[in-house]
Amino acid sequence: MELFSWEALAALAALTSLEIVLGIDNVVFVAVLAGRLPAPRQASARRLGLGLAMLTRIALLFAITWTLSLTAPLFEMLGHAVSWRGLILLGGGIFLIIKATHEIFAQMETNDPRRPKAKAVSFWGVITQIALLDMIFSLDSVITAVGMSRHLWVMVVAIVLAVAIMLIFAGVVSRFIERHPSFRVLALAFLLLVGVMLTAEGMGQHIDRGYIYFAMAFSLGVELLNLKIQAKRARTAQAVSRAA
Repeated sequence: MELFSWEALAALAALTSLEIVLGIDNVVFVAVLAGRLPAPRQASARRLGLGLAMLTRIALLFAITWTLSLTAPLFEMLGHAVSWRGLILLGGGIFLIIKATHEIFAQMETNDPRRPKAKAVSFWGVITQIALLDMIFSLDSVITAVGMSRHLWVMVVAIVLAVAIMLIFAGVVSRFIERHPSFRVLALAFLLLVGVMLTAEGMGQHIDRGYIYFAMAFSLGVELLNLKIQAKRARTAQAVSRAA
């Protein structure tokens, strides 16, 4: 009965909410990468990518002793203790910075006729990239889950619920980004910021995610306002042309 106590249920609700918040960057990354594939395969890539994220996090939970051992110091560099977690975050951050920069460059050069056409994107290549970043995002997610609950079932159910909700919103985010290219650049800029944050974390410099999310929310609000103004101008111009 202790498993279904108010304490356990409250922990489940809090942990599910936190997992969703921590999964925002994962959803954006999956949406951006899946958007490079042909339309019929994008949904499959999103489902498979987030499904891998869920399995990775559950596997890390069941190997919790090994997962927590990744935070143990290996050696010191420049006065900071370096652990396997730090090295993994550093590698993931550098990968994300390179990937986001490459995608922004490709976005800018898409309509340049002097540029050669981009190579076709492989479905399994996209899935491999999603799986690699899922491992990075999953590590901190699992460590956070362990710190919030003492029941394994609460952590597993919270992760499953969070991934299910992310899966629903990944499609919405993907379709919105495809309709509005400026938001694709904004999403890539967000991933670039996350890459910088992971790199700093890997080097022993903590950056609160709240700053990253606030900057992204503010930029998103400005862009939505700009989109609304553009739509209003278009309606006004259309009404004037009809009256003329």
